[in-house]
Amino acid sequence: MSQVAYLPVGKREQTKAANRRSILDAAREVFGELGYESATVRDIIRRTGLSVGAFYNYYRSKEEVFEALADDGARRFRPLLRAAYDNADGFETYVRGAIQAYFDFLADEHENWQARRPAGERQPHTQVQTPEMAAVFDEIRDALAEVMERGDAPRVDPDYLAVACIAVSREIGEKMLQRRPIDTRAAADFAVALILGGVAALPRLYAD
Repeated sequence: MSQVAYLPVGKREQTKAANRRSILDAAREVFGELGYESATVRDIIRRTGLSVGAFYNYYRSKEEVFEALADDGARRFRPLLRAAYDNADGFETYVRGAIQAYFDFLADEHENWQARRPAGERQPHTQVQTPEMAAVFDEIRDALAEVMERGDAPRVDPDYLAVACIAVSREIGEKMLQRRPIDTRAAADFAVALILGGVAALPRLYAD
């Protein structure tokens, strides 16, 4: 009779979760030290202590690892985004609260690969859209649509506005992290002024 030992289901799931976390933690360190473009799967594997086969049980490439990191970050940011909406009393306070929360989140992540990667390296040139990132977009779009419905903001396309807010925040946040000291308030003030000024001009644009 076979002597193969089987882990209890609960223990097996805990082991899988621990291995995934080990891979993601190692990837943050490796991407931070080497940069995303220079890092390889083998670099990540060596940092985990797992076998090559064990790594490929969870991820097929470093691109998949990066997507998992992005998904994890979006998942952890969503409660902060919801709090910004709950604490807002209108359009401007929501935009300001959400953007400030995002920049503070980026600054708090300064120990991970995004802040420690080689100077001058920008975001990886990969098209990433994870379920959690899609959920962040949906929350922002729905919140904007709701405040517009209440009459707290000009009625504009909520999809386009959500995309614009996210794009502006990402680019300014990227530049913010390259500066020392990191000033989240100044970055948020600039982004908010840019977005609010653009939104104010849209009704005139559509009127023409």
